[in-house]
Amino acid sequence: MPSPADLPADRPDAATDWRGQELLLMRQVMALVGRSLAPADVFHEMLHLMSELLGLNRGRLVLVDDDLAPDGTRQAAIRHAYGLTAAERARGRYRWGEGVTGRVLSSGLPAIVQDVDAEPLFLFRSVRRAQLPPQTVAFIALPVAVRGATVGVLACHRIRSRQRHLNDDLALLRILATLAGQLLELEQLVAEQTRQLQARNAALERALDSAAARYGLIGRSPPLLQALAELERVSQSQATVLLLGESGSGKELFARAVHLASPRRDQPFIKVNCAAIPESLFESELFGHERGAFTGAAGARAGWFEQAHQGTLFLDEIGELPLALQSKLLRTLQEGTLVRLGGSREVRVDVRLVAATHRDLARDVQAGRFRQDLYYRLNVVPIRLPSLRERREDIRAIALHFVSRANQAHQRNVHLAADALAALEAHDWPGNIRELGNLIERVVLLAEDPLVGAAALRRFMPEHERAAARPASGPLPASEAPLVREYQSAQSHSVQALRDALARHHGNQTRAAQSLGLTLRQFSYRLRKAQLR
Repeated sequence: MPSPADLPADRPDAATDWRGQELLLMRQVMALVGRSLAPADVFHEMLHLMSELLGLNRGRLVLVDDDLAPDGTRQAAIRHAYGLTAAERARGRYRWGEGVTGRVLSSGLPAIVQDVDAEPLFLFRSVRRAQLPPQTVAFIALPVAVRGATVGVLACHRIRSRQRHLNDDLALLRILATLAGQLLELEQLVAEQTRQLQARNAALERALDSAAARYGLIGRSPPLLQALAELERVSQSQATVLLLGESGSGKELFARAVHLASPRRDQPFIKVNCAAIPESLFESELFGHERGAFTGAAGARAGWFEQAHQGTLFLDEIGELPLALQSKLLRTLQEGTLVRLGGSREVRVDVRLVAATHRDLARDVQAGRFRQDLYYRLNVVPIRLPSLRERREDIRAIALHFVSRANQAHQRNVHLAADALAALEAHDWPGNIRELGNLIERVVLLAEDPLVGAAALRRFMPEHERAAARPASGPLPASEAPLVREYQSAQSHSVQALRDALARHHGNQTRAAQSLGLTLRQFSYRLRKAQLR
């Protein structure tokens, strides 16, 4: 099919054919703009179609350099081209005002050279005259502007004797030069927005790192940052905070963070583990006692509430608080007063309470093990702390922190290989951060080599993790015997299982514990919780 340039000038449909080529060029270019905002792709296709459809050859887009020329003047270079070799593009550099292209840059006005051989300003710098057709060659150069300033030149060669009006070429090139300027402006806007976002993200990361370092928290995972953001929003208030999460998920660190972020940061922070206090001592420890309140009470003693006056009291595992004391705790929280055991005088206290539990208190309320009114009083601001398996991207940083701390504490020089860190990230960590910290300390103390790989690390992992990692055939080698029992949650065995174990071993708790894979301390704790002792 002949191109429009081959058609006779007096043919009636010649102009229609040229308009069709122009529309096709614009459709193709605009479709590419819609698919990609990368100017380089659009510019290459635009210059290609200018040549293939309209005969505007050796198209190039000359753009201003950020760097000045050796003589201190501004300069520009060919950045995008079609029909030019790499060497020809490399030669296409122009100082401000130099040659036809430089004049367009400095003046911001278009230039039309009807015959390049007759124009003294035409430099033939990029394309030598011998490389051009023998016919009379014209050169068209139009300024490309961004926000009113000339930033480049759209230029091309054109055989002068063509069956197409020069004004038609100029009109189309003006549209393409305007489009090029708009794409360059859009690129600048996107780059500026990207720089601003990067700066904001960097500032936010610094703020988060600073906050995490201030609170002793490590990591940047979204669940951790969500919990930290909630913590900081409520820290300035006096509302009771209830920390929810699995055992070992760092509730004490979060409780201390609530205290440090609050106006009470310079006052006492008292932490109490309710699961570790015998029921008979709870009231005395929590509210204090007067002299002679019970056998052995030789003097008066302030309880935890009084010790935390004007500060923060952290009650960990509050779900273990005896039912009989829950009403007294509720009264103290509501009225801000307490009465010591064996006393009659009310003592006023000003305490911010932070409570924590891994239990489902709502279910305990339904079962009658926890007072509903106290539950509502504690559940003012619940914050759920993520488990370690929910923030796997933080495991590497936490593990390296524990390694560094253990090395300093024990004067060792142990490091974890990349595959060992990957193995830690793949583990589910039922004991959460506490389990990870204990594992790292064992590794640092017992590792035989300074660099611990995944194979050596497995010896320190819980048995179920080692079983998944070793081959299916063959028993576990004696040299790889586990150094630690698998982590067991406090609800790992039912009350009936504890009774059966005791019955099988005639009440011998040590043997009953061994039969269930527990330590004596773990077994005794479960007996106490089940009220079997």
